[in-house]
Amino acid sequence: MGLFRSAATISSFTLISRITGLARDVLIARAFGAGAFTDAFWVAFRIPNLLRRLFAEGAFSQAFVPILGAARTNRSDEEVRTLLDRVALLLTVVLMAVTVIGIIAAPWVVSAMASGLRKAAREPEFNAAVWMTRMMFPYIVCMSLTAFASGVLNTWRRFAVPAFTPVLLNLSMIAACIWLAPRYDIPVYALAIGVMVGGVAQLAIQWIALSRIGLLPRYTLRVREAWADPTVKRILRQMGPATLGVSVAQISLLINTNIATWLTQGSVTWLSYADRLMEFPTALLGVALGTVLLPSLSAAHARDDTDGYSALLDWGLRLVLLLGLPAALGLALLSEGLVATLFNYGKFAAGDVEQTRLAVMAYSVGLIGLLAVKILAPGFYARQDIRTPVRIAIVVLIATQVFNLMLVPRLGHAGLALAIGLGACLNALALLIGLRRRGIYQPQAAWLSFSVRLLPALIGVSALLIAANTYVDWIALHAQPGMRIVWLAGVVGLSAVVYFGLLAACGFRRRDFARAGRASQG
Repeated sequence: MGLFRSAATISSFTLISRITGLARDVLIARAFGAGAFTDAFWVAFRIPNLLRRLFAEGAFSQAFVPILGAARTNRSDEEVRTLLDRVALLLTVVLMAVTVIGIIAAPWVVSAMASGLRKAAREPEFNAAVWMTRMMFPYIVCMSLTAFASGVLNTWRRFAVPAFTPVLLNLSMIAACIWLAPRYDIPVYALAIGVMVGGVAQLAIQWIALSRIGLLPRYTLRVREAWADPTVKRILRQMGPATLGVSVAQISLLINTNIATWLTQGSVTWLSYADRLMEFPTALLGVALGTVLLPSLSAAHARDDTDGYSALLDWGLRLVLLLGLPAALGLALLSEGLVATLFNYGKFAAGDVEQTRLAVMAYSVGLIGLLAVKILAPGFYARQDIRTPVRIAIVVLIATQVFNLMLVPRLGHAGLALAIGLGACLNALALLIGLRRRGIYQPQAAWLSFSVRLLPALIGVSALLIAANTYVDWIALHAQPGMRIVWLAGVVGLSAVVYFGLLAACGFRRRDFARAGRASQG
């Protein structure tokens, strides 16, 4: 299977995940609006998500996947099985300890994450956030072990199951919103229970997938033996700087969430819904490409294929621009239509639409940066160089807080979103410069002609989106939700036709998207 086809498979399942995620958030917005207890839920949900990214999708995956790929190439099947058993055992022991500590320390964790909730007037919200944090803390055990399984499955080129599993979390939360929420005095508590049920379901389906390929971990009580394994120690050593690197990004998120709790009530929720819209292109393109690139880059590095390594990065960056730039324009120019059509129901009022729209527009500035980081960072990780991205991330963290100081007093919550976007662009630029200086990435020919051919399509789709936004009053269509959905679908569909039609007219062909599949095999 070529890389483009693998990325398309991941994107297809991720699209289903994002659609169900949007359905989930539409129901939450309609049922709970953007009020105090909704803010409390998003704060509580962000805590296990932060630790999940720290232990699972971030540091662990970056350290584990390249070493696992090398072990699969150079070791016997039984040695690889033993390695998986020992890594799974240590990961489980550490995560269970962290979970127990987190449940006990939940009031202090919430205080650190959202100090604005400690104000006397917001005590009910603080207590609600603590309750939901305790309920959801075991989620990190489920999701970190799910990330372990995903790393194994992706290394064995089984991309579909890891891409599909987030759907289960969304379906669980939808069910909780519909059937459990009416049973609670504080209805939003049902969402926390839905998160835990979804986490268990995700872990179960990944564990079944591991069992089918004969790689289900065999648990023992030999913790010391696992700790003494030289390869496990190498993974842990790699996780050290990787954890620091991911921590930097999560510290930035922690600071921004904390700041948001001191702003206008509802700010955390507005940012959460804007972030949901940003996750669509980030996941469909950035995560999909990053997922298929990391094992392929690791393999290219193992066979010392420097030209193939560079060609993979070049292909990823071209796809980021081809598909990421129109997505960024869509978020910026169609933000009101997107937010109103998706969330403007029930308790989510027109004022909430406006505030969320501002955050979406601010986030869109950094979309290309966020996507490019997903391509450029694996260029270091696959070479088991995690320290360079860490140093860059620390500089970006400092720069992001400088942006916050300049932007938040003027723009409020939208300033937080804009600071994140600018930081992502700075991060991508620094990673690109680092790869170029080390000779790891050499841009292939025809980048100038590529850019010139891309420009007319971007201008065409921008003109269409501006015209549509001028013609359609998205808020006024609140009383006609079906018509609003038809308008949005029509604008998005026509934009895609115009964009890809102009790309074809300017000389782009299907081979421009799939070329790296051959490069990676050459």
